[in-house]
Amino acid sequence: MFEKINFAGLLFGAVGWFLLVYVIRGFFTVNQNERVVKTSFGRAQRLTTTTLDNPMAEYLRPDERERYKYPQLQVIQPGGPYFKWPWEKIYKVSIATETVNLAFDAEDINANKGGTELDAVTKDQLNIGLVGQLRFRVSDQNLYAYIFGVKRPLVHVLGYFVSILRQKIASFEAPEHEAGTPQVHVGAPANAGDLSAAAGVSINDLRKNLRLLNEDMDKGCMSSTARYGIVLDASLITGIDPPPDVESALAAINTAHNSVGAEVSLAQASADQKLVQSRRAVEIQTLNSQAEVEPLVQLAQQLADLKKNGGSGVLNAYVRNVKLSLFSKAKNAFVEVKP
Repeated sequence: MFEKINFAGLLFGAVGWFLLVYVIRGFFTVNQNERVVKTSFGRAQRLTTTTLDNPMAEYLRPDERERYKYPQLQVIQPGGPYFKWPWEKIYKVSIATETVNLAFDAEDINANKGGTELDAVTKDQLNIGLVGQLRFRVSDQNLYAYIFGVKRPLVHVLGYFVSILRQKIASFEAPEHEAGTPQVHVGAPANAGDLSAAAGVSINDLRKNLRLLNEDMDKGCMSSTARYGIVLDASLITGIDPPPDVESALAAINTAHNSVGAEVSLAQASADQKLVQSRRAVEIQTLNSQAEVEPLVQLAQQLADLKKNGGSGVLNAYVRNVKLSLFSKAKNAFVEVKP
């Protein structure tokens, strides 16, 4: 015979299981480096604004604004405990800054020489290898794009960054001054930029302008926040390696340029030194001439004052006294005798 079912115990167990799974486990906390988005029946809690109302949208091109028009979400800040109902789901996102190798491929860890070197082509068709790092973090101002906009946002952002980097490498040219001469950087010999530009070797320009290239990449990737909800804090390209078969040729070219640049620097320094010495000599002679002329000018001024105040008799007396003083110092005197 069948045993009598204890409906009270079954009901009590069901209620206990419900409380354990959906009530007690419904409480959660948020760490300091985390942000949480809650959905109800699959729909995230939204605000009335969109990404186009945020300053991040100014970096989007006009044709991209409607494509990346994401709603702003209600974000749960660090703290707690918070509670969610069984029909609600939470998405925890870390906003801590992360660092990844420039050549890292999230889809294939063996790509780019095992994630150690990224290849690119310069404007003169040289295959080069790039080494560096990329710092990024998730933006809590556009969590919709990061959580719901793309399936794998990190893959999209890295591909976006690499495509921009390769485009800039392929079209990079050394900056020029207003006068039209290539910029000479600190630590480079005088006119070294002119020589490198004349040779047309783009890898030299890239190596001498790594800081400028990194700054251009930071500016070119500012739209990643509005696109994918990821902020690219900084890109640091630390090395550019040419193909092995052209390394020796580039070394010879750079050695020749450095040698010529050193000779030009020495010639320029010698010319500047001679010019300074000539200016100093002219200044010294000018001062000596002024020192000789000044007493005569003062004497003339004194004689003019004597004549003005005492008449011609006083001036004659002064001249006579001067003559007597000279006669007292002279050993011989020649006096004109009138016939």
